[in-house]
Amino acid sequence: MVLRDGGTAHVRPITPADADAVARFHERQSDESRYLRFFAPMPRLSARDLQRFTVVDHDERVALVATVGDDIVGIARYDAAPRRQGRPVEAEVAFNISDAHQGRGLGSVLLEHLAAAARERGVGRFTADVLPQNGKMINVFREAGYEVRQGYSDGVLEVSFAIDPTERSVDVMRAREQRAEARSMASLLAPASVVVVGASRNPGTVGHRLLADIVSGGFRGSVHAVNADALPDERELLGVPLARSLRDVPAPVDLAVIAVPPSCAVATVAECAALGVRGLVVVSSGFAETGPHGLVLQRELVRAAHANGMRVVGPNSFGLINTDPEVRLNASLNTELPAAGRFGLFSQSGALGVAVLSSAARRGLGVSTFVSAGNRADVSGNDCMHFWAEDERTTAVGLYLESVGNPRKFSRVARSLSRRKPVVVVKSGMSSFGVPPGHAVRPSRVPFAAFDAMLRQAGVIRVENVHQLFDVAQVVVDQPLPTGDRVAVVGNSDALATLAADAAVSWGLRVVHGPTSVHPEAGVEEVVRALEDAMADPEVDAVVASYVPPTATVDTAVAAAVAEAALRGGKTCVTCFLGTRTVRSTETLPGPTAAQSDGRVHRVVPSYPTPEDAVRALASAVRYAEWRRRDPGRVVAPEGVDLPAARELVKRLLAAVPDDGELDRDSVAALLATAGLHLWPREEVSTREQAVAAALRFGWPVALKTAGGELSERQDLRGVRLGLGSAAALSAAFDEMREALGPDATRLVVQPMAPLGVPCQVRSMEDPLFGPVVSFGLEGDPLDLLDDIAYRIPPLTDVDVSELVRCVKASPRLLGHRGAPVLDVPALEDVIARVAVLADALPEIADLKLGPVLVAERGASVLDAAVRVATPPGRADADRRVLPS
Repeated sequence: MVLRDGGTAHVRPITPADADAVARFHERQSDESRYLRFFAPMPRLSARDLQRFTVVDHDERVALVATVGDDIVGIARYDAAPRRQGRPVEAEVAFNISDAHQGRGLGSVLLEHLAAAARERGVGRFTADVLPQNGKMINVFREAGYEVRQGYSDGVLEVSFAIDPTERSVDVMRAREQRAEARSMASLLAPASVVVVGASRNPGTVGHRLLADIVSGGFRGSVHAVNADALPDERELLGVPLARSLRDVPAPVDLAVIAVPPSCAVATVAECAALGVRGLVVVSSGFAETGPHGLVLQRELVRAAHANGMRVVGPNSFGLINTDPEVRLNASLNTELPAAGRFGLFSQSGALGVAVLSSAARRGLGVSTFVSAGNRADVSGNDCMHFWAEDERTTAVGLYLESVGNPRKFSRVARSLSRRKPVVVVKSGMSSFGVPPGHAVRPSRVPFAAFDAMLRQAGVIRVENVHQLFDVAQVVVDQPLPTGDRVAVVGNSDALATLAADAAVSWGLRVVHGPTSVHPEAGVEEVVRALEDAMADPEVDAVVASYVPPTATVDTAVAAAVAEAALRGGKTCVTCFLGTRTVRSTETLPGPTAAQSDGRVHRVVPSYPTPEDAVRALASAVRYAEWRRRDPGRVVAPEGVDLPAARELVKRLLAAVPDDGELDRDSVAALLATAGLHLWPREEVSTREQAVAAALRFGWPVALKTAGGELSERQDLRGVRLGLGSAAALSAAFDEMREALGPDATRLVVQPMAPLGVPCQVRSMEDPLFGPVVSFGLEGDPLDLLDDIAYRIPPLTDVDVSELVRCVKASPRLLGHRGAPVLDVPALEDVIARVAVLADALPEIADLKLGPVLVAERGASVLDAAVRVATPPGRADADRRVLPS
């Protein structure tokens, strides 16, 4: 886990073998700390105490320890009270944090892990007795976001709080996670001192090149080099101190760049720990990408680093870069420090990192920071996004992702960052081919459309390739965000302006007044005047300026004049100087500064070789700006959802169902009832007499249907008879279905008639990669033939639910299409919200399908449902903070 100061610690269950370490931990504590924990002076723990503390059943009595290196630095435990029928289980909780590590957030993280373990074991409330002077522990409870009750008895504070996550407690945990991971990345990207391990005098080696790049980049801190093969009289290399061992390097050192053989890497990490190193960049290859033996080495390296408070970039990494003038760190295999800018870049692959940086340089797009994750054994794009959220030098973010190991966390982190800064992602597919070496392949059960929907839900701008990544970056980094989708097209060529206008329409933009074209031989004044008129038009939100140079090269005077006019106008502007990109650079396009409302300064106007490229980039910025202006909504929390009851029911059902996990209808109805959903009654029948008897119990009219299979609920396929109002009509329908459908009609059911409406399907599934995924579609041809399904990743806001319903192509059928009645969409949205809450809270629900959900003018009726439960594989984004193991 990452702590408040950016360091790491390891949290695990206590074992009897920890007795000696617990004794040493206790003896190192101050008299005051021992008194606050035990309410009495206890200089040593007895053998009986040590046995009581270290021998637990990990069910009714659970204890966790936090370790750094070989030392225990924190202990947390709970002891459950006797379970009483009908009352939530309570447990008494206690913490003890090392004096030397207080203030690092250990108590908060241990509380998160202990509460998660308690919830899994049916505990609903924590209690604690705390001395009034123990303000630090009281603050841990208060700041956790739980609703804490306090009492006072015999000089002791009695604290009690329910441990089910609340919106506030989750927000508190996420905020702590964001700050901690941002600080851990800051120690990597802005170190005061760096050591290169494996440096060499041979210019052809990786170690030599790394050191040379750091030195030539002008790193502002201190640099040291280590080479075990250096001669005894060698004292410097490339002007920096050279040592034969890390033991000879003066402490402290913040960052170690490691270029040693894999077999030496773990020992190197141990030596780094003695120097107080906070972060490692491992550029060495030969780890998980080489096979099982390399994977073992990689895991040992990461375990050793985390155990000693270090984060790891790599291994097999291209390195990292920070262009901040106060840092100037080029700890990478890129020969030059890129130009300083405001674009943060992340790449998984080292080879693609080269391409990304080269493309940025060709376009004159400055970089703030760059990270290549390599095998992504520890640091990932999520960590970088946490850092960029707080980095004032970064105003937009680009990520080249070959895979997304934790889509649920990625969605959460990206959604938070996108509210403040544009996030552009290159992700072309979801096959397992891009999974970094050493990562288990978690095959997704959902289609790629779910991943695409996740990105849109998070406000992420998805592009197909590096080319498009920088097309979009040129707009969102240097231009104000568009205030709307109304576009003016101006230029000196009718054909080019028409191409731009057609492209704008195809991308869903509104072209104002049609394309405007000046004479092809028009001078710079006329071109500028047309652009200024478009900028001044209050009906225009953005401008596309296209220009065909009368000669083979672009007139720099025209380019500069266009840029200055665009910047003066203050609106989003993209330009197309046909066939060239070079006019984008700040040297070729000088101009006055133009400030955006958020205080950023923009000095350049992006240019593209074709109008289609320009318009596509602009359309991406328009859609992103629209998303950011929209109210994000509030996380849905429907009344009447009893999650504790749902958890208890699922726990019982999971123990009772067969291997396939399919629940019977009564169990399905009971589970839905915990979410406040009513399953429409029905009765299976095999004779006319049984059908009529069921109808008499329900009341007329009734429906007769096949039970399950493709014909169920399909009136068009003769699998349903509706509105049967008498015994004669029901008996006749029974005979007709038996004769027409033959074997398919062996199982028939009678149901009371629901209000007429449009049948829909609401579904959730627990995906091995994404976690819970909620989908929606209209039953029948839209779903079966056209695959018209929409997806969202819980937790959902009310805005997410509304968009989920309205983004399917067939949704107009619910909204009064062609004079049809407007149906009760709010009732449908309530059903979706309840399913989303259930799916988010219960990973044991492997698959839940409500269908049809009949949406009428008043109400939405759940006519049928199917649920499958299974032991969950474990969510990557669990309700506790963890690092890759």
